[in-house]
Amino acid sequence: MDLDIREILRRCDHTLLRRDCGEDEIAALCDEALRYGCASVCIPPCHVAFAKAQVGDKMKICTVIGFPNGYSTTAVKVFEAQEAIRSGADEIDMVVNLCLLRDGKRDALLGEICALKAACGEKVLKVIVETCLLSEEEKLALCDIVSESGADFIKTSTGFSTGGATREDVRLLRENCSEQVRVKAAGGIATLEDAADFVALGADRLGTSRVVKLAIEQGY
Repeated sequence: MDLDIREILRRCDHTLLRRDCGEDEIAALCDEALRYGCASVCIPPCHVAFAKAQVGDKMKICTVIGFPNGYSTTAVKVFEAQEAIRSGADEIDMVVNLCLLRDGKRDALLGEICALKAACGEKVLKVIVETCLLSEEEKLALCDIVSESGADFIKTSTGFSTGGATREDVRLLRENCSEQVRVKAAGGIATLEDAADFVALGADRLGTSRVVKLAIEQGY
């Protein structure tokens, strides 16, 4: 692996989104993320205030909106994002509404993402497009929409669908989004070699529950 492990860890959103995770696990996740220099912790909205109390301004708190299916109404997603930010979230990972995409409602889909970006203000917005459910034509359409929306990131996957990030999808997203849109690879990052490959292909962030554990196992 050519990429330094510290560089990989710096790009990681250390993630715990299991539906029954408790505060003790969230506290441990935050401790690990701080110890290993991760970009953020990515956690359920119900734990944001607790995590913020644990870490203060020492690290970023990321949470998920419209998760994992994405078909909540725009108003609901906006409220979720605003509530998460009030609770202390620094970054919002929203799931895109694929119903709108399949119905050909491009303007409505763009409007949803723009509304979420407006709700986030200066906070980071990542748009989860769930690449495993998309045709290549749909992936390219979403690259255009996300680029136009002003969102900060396009993200491959929730990790709760039929597949996670692939090398081909990370390359496609990086090559077809505008320069200001960064790429987050998430789901199925099983090895440090996977992580290094995704970064080499253009991923600026990695959504993973495994990389810190792998670093610990290897004695980092």
